[in-house]
Amino acid sequence: MHISILGGGGFLGRKIAARLARDGRLAGRPITGLTLFDIEPPAPPPRAPFPVTAVPGDLADLPTEAIPSETEIVFHLAAVVSAQAEADYDLGRRVNLRGTDAVIDLCRRASHPPRVVFTSSVASFSGGQRAILSDDARQVPANSYGAQKAIGELLLADASRRGFLDAVSIRLPTVIIRPGRPNRAASGFISAILREPLLGLPAELPVPEDFAVWVCSPRRAVDWLLHAASIATNPMGLDRSVTPPGISVTIGHMLQALEQVRPGAAALVRPVADQAVAEIVAGWPAAFVPARAHTLGFSPHEPLIELIRDFIAEDLAPTRAERGLAA
Repeated sequence: MHISILGGGGFLGRKIAARLARDGRLAGRPITGLTLFDIEPPAPPPRAPFPVTAVPGDLADLPTEAIPSETEIVFHLAAVVSAQAEADYDLGRRVNLRGTDAVIDLCRRASHPPRVVFTSSVASFSGGQRAILSDDARQVPANSYGAQKAIGELLLADASRRGFLDAVSIRLPTVIIRPGRPNRAASGFISAILREPLLGLPAELPVPEDFAVWVCSPRRAVDWLLHAASIATNPMGLDRSVTPPGISVTIGHMLQALEQVRPGAAALVRPVADQAVAEIVAGWPAAFVPARAHTLGFSPHEPLIELIRDFIAEDLAPTRAERGLAA
């Protein structure tokens, strides 16, 4: 089984590659090769028991080497994130729309229609703090990133209907705690208010503490994406999108959990107004009822405090090293 990861240099791409290298198999089948694609050549996972090829390039002008003809699984993770897509409309359209179109075109040339696992987003919905959305809720995005993700879902569903590929789109919650450096996502502060204090650094909070967010851990996101690569899609019918079972928490609950794990750390978080970020995240729903995901076998989420402890165990030291901070 050959697998391609588009966005293989991102933190989820790296984690998926590391899991594949550790297991050597997916859905009970041995992995024969892995292609990692990103703007710059991604670093291969250590000790992979199969050949790994790094391919650099532009997603909107996707090189054929990014999805070799024998590829059976494509993880399409590459994207321009929320705040950046809102600030640079042309860039967001180029990467998030034309890039997904380019993925479909390459998959049409494959020797067999590959499974495409697409990272969509809860930003493709609106409704705000009072919303608790069911699986049949309409996608009415309140930002360009969400609109581009919703369009990507429809393009991939139609390509699946036509037999060009076999898509599963995962509407990921905000993934926390992101390791490494801050990124351009509007939701970046949700990771930062936990990650930065754990590093001994201050963090800015642009929303009130009673603000609720729909989140998941990197570990659970990877589990869901790998599960999406292996499930039977016939029961999904024309609807190839799934809202996985994240958890709804308030900022205040996050800070309480942080304080429980690392006493005194929450004092490093301070309110700072950021109207642009606050306006984007204010439209995102605070909670979902992901009944379809449970039916399809997606695993439930772990408690918030376990999420924080997992970051400390797995990602805190590498994040310190990446950012040149003393231990």
